[in-house]
Amino acid sequence: MASSFAKPLLILSALLLSLLISPSQSATCSSQTLSNNKLYAHCNDLPSLDSYLHYSYDPVQSTLSVAFIAPPAKPNGWIAWAINPTGSGMLGAQSLIAFRNSAGQMTVKTYNITSYAPPIKESKVWFSVKDATAEYSGNVIRLFATLVLPEKANTSLNHVWQVGASVTNGVPDKHDFSPANLNAKGSLDLLSGQSSSGGSSSSSDSRVKRKNIHGILNVVSWGLLFPIGIIIARYLRTFPSADPLWFYLHASCQLSAYVIGVAGWGTGLKLGSESKGFQYTGHRNIGIALFALATVQIFALFLRPQKDHKYRFYWNIYHHGLGYAILVLSIVNVFKGIDILNPAKKWKHAYITVLIALAVIAVLLEAITWVVVMRRKSNKSTKPYDGFSDGQGRQLPLSS
Repeated sequence: MASSFAKPLLILSALLLSLLISPSQSATCSSQTLSNNKLYAHCNDLPSLDSYLHYSYDPVQSTLSVAFIAPPAKPNGWIAWAINPTGSGMLGAQSLIAFRNSAGQMTVKTYNITSYAPPIKESKVWFSVKDATAEYSGNVIRLFATLVLPEKANTSLNHVWQVGASVTNGVPDKHDFSPANLNAKGSLDLLSGQSSSGGSSSSSDSRVKRKNIHGILNVVSWGLLFPIGIIIARYLRTFPSADPLWFYLHASCQLSAYVIGVAGWGTGLKLGSESKGFQYTGHRNIGIALFALATVQIFALFLRPQKDHKYRFYWNIYHHGLGYAILVLSIVNVFKGIDILNPAKKWKHAYITVLIALAVIAVLLEAITWVVVMRRKSNKSTKPYDGFSDGQGRQLPLSS
């Protein structure tokens, strides 16, 4: 009796389990059934982004039929599959990108990726597209296309695939730059069906680490130490007991920020030289300006006039104005860098929290210093003269 109930129960459990597992996790390409009911000669479980490629090649007609399957980074995202006839990466890739258009329907468009700078523009590609469709179900996008390759095209091709999280005004937004995204490339032998993964995981990981180091150095230097140094100089010098300690703290903080910032700037230049296709013009230009202004500011330390020098007033205007300009540019560029690196949102939120904390501290210190200064002025104006009157309301000093 128990066994008669056990068998249906096991079957029901298996069915429920299969519904809970997403298609990208439960199947390999050899076990997938495609909705277009087309049979492909080859299929590959691609090594990153939970992606699969089915394809057939007709050398007589020079046609390549493909079915590319991948989960987008987010439900309203996109997937892309591309052939790169000139290289092994995304730069130069002749891409098919599938996403949901403004009417809510799946569409496939072609893009010749000539630059990594967003936004990308729809354009003609190296091959002709006879037919291209896409569908979305089960958190997965399936892209179907038939391509006509140029005559005498090499049957061993470099291909690239990618997924993104969003589409803005009908244009796919940039994708993440995690190791899985950077390793989404390889080569295909259209006749034999053999494939190989492109790119070195260790080299990609190394590049990601250098990007993170670049970001951390610049956040610590321009984004934290420099504002703290300004707060020290503006508020601690109000208190006579803090002199000259405030100056040494201020100078040490700003010099440390400069040294760490130069290290971050250098890693940024190195990353830029290795990424010819990336054009983060605004971030780069602000970084160069920061380096130049901060260098001038450091030299100001050696040109600082004495307090009673006639040029000290003008030096103060120059030094303070340049310092606040660097502060504003630093914070702006840190946020630009965060947007480029696109880390987990918690890191951006953490930096915003720190900035808010510094701003609150600055406001409190501003109020305290104003109270101190006003009391000091009040005491000076009401302090009695230490002497004798001459009978006409004038004070005479005490004789020694």
